[in-house]
Amino acid sequence: MPELPDVSVYVERLAALLRDQPLQGVRLKSPFLLRSVEPPLSELDGKRVLGARRMGKRIVLELEHDLFLVFHLMIAGRFRWRQVGAGLPGKMGLAAFDFPHGTLVLTEAGNKKRASLHVVRGEAALQPFARGGLEVLEATPEQFAAALTRENHTLKRALTDPRLFSGIGNAYSDEVLHRARLSPFKQTDKLSEEQTERLRAAVVSTLTEWTERVRAEVVGELPEKVTAFREGMAVHGRYGQPCPDCGAPVQRIIYAENECNYCVACQTGGRVLADRVLSQLMKDDWPRTLEELEELRGG
Repeated sequence: MPELPDVSVYVERLAALLRDQPLQGVRLKSPFLLRSVEPPLSELDGKRVLGARRMGKRIVLELEHDLFLVFHLMIAGRFRWRQVGAGLPGKMGLAAFDFPHGTLVLTEAGNKKRASLHVVRGEAALQPFARGGLEVLEATPEQFAAALTRENHTLKRALTDPRLFSGIGNAYSDEVLHRARLSPFKQTDKLSEEQTERLRAAVVSTLTEWTERVRAEVVGELPEKVTAFREGMAVHGRYGQPCPDCGAPVQRIIYAENECNYCVACQTGGRVLADRVLSQLMKDDWPRTLEELEELRGG
């Protein structure tokens, strides 16, 4: 799922492409995309785009007459900028937004169509989409500490909770925790002041650095390669590969549709974190150290 760095660059490029341009029409291919009924899509015709903004992981286009298009790309939704009147691609095409100088195409890979579009009127109608999470790049250390300790969770869960922090998901939380040298399973109420500040600094530096990297990668009008697995990441998506800092093999914990990646040596003091499913099956045989894990694999 696109997170703060990708969404921020999308917003920048959409604003540059579309500001002051009239939306000439919307071609909706997938009826499952549109999740609202009032105002109707036809009311958007001819309205100029006034700007774009990010709300968490959502992208909002502001149009004349107090109209807003609220997009959530979910895991596989992507924007493409194409020539005027471009057709919608095969099974992936969801909708096309026609402008005088080009067409904004929304696609989604895979069979599960989760991307969504809401059309709303007025700033007040945007509030249900605001999850309340802290904008970390704009926050003070005190505000960060207050958000982090509002509820007692593991650091992994806290960072990815949109009610606590805005725009951070599975990928960048892995990178943040590796940079902060903190275990994803450490509880928020167990952090010292020094660890809390180290975590805040890691969040800011990681998100800033990757936003700049994504921005630098943009060739053409919109980012074409939006992915949660990027070359240069320290641990996310790098299971079994060497940690760039210490060389130990990156470990993972699989849960639901996600996985958490971490370095045993850098983050957990040499302790292998228990995967809930496998550790329940193996019980006392679950390896506790990297050495025991390697011995198990080699045996």
